[in-house]
Amino acid sequence: MLTAVDHVQLAAPPGSEDLLRPFYVDVLGMTEIPKPPALAANGGCWFQAGPVQLHLGAEPGFRPSRTAHPGLRVTGIEAYAARLERHGAPVAWDDALPGHRRFHSRDPVGNRLEFLEPVARFEERRAGHPV
Repeated sequence: MLTAVDHVQLAAPPGSEDLLRPFYVDVLGMTEIPKPPALAANGGCWFQAGPVQLHLGAEPGFRPSRTAHPGLRVTGIEAYAARLERHGAPVAWDDALPGHRRFHSRDPVGNRLEFLEPVARFEERRAGHPV
């Protein structure tokens, strides 16, 4: 029986780790976590924020997907979007998912990322109620 998603892996061009680290650490606010030695030789890098882990694996012939993406829950979605924009990351708001505020962005190698917050939480925060 499935109990949780352990991590999501995205692909990246070989040798792009130094391009990805500032985005995932400084822009998204994640922490880089060490890869096990047996896997580190393959390249790529892993990141974590709370229980959320994103692994970026080196893939020869990499091409970013136009539609596949992880959906990442955030709090304070407007401030989070502003943070990405301040760092030069694209932010494209999308209101097509009922009950959520959400936007899409892309990492430095073109991976699509979705950030979302349930509307009830957003509205509670806006009304000054702690969430």
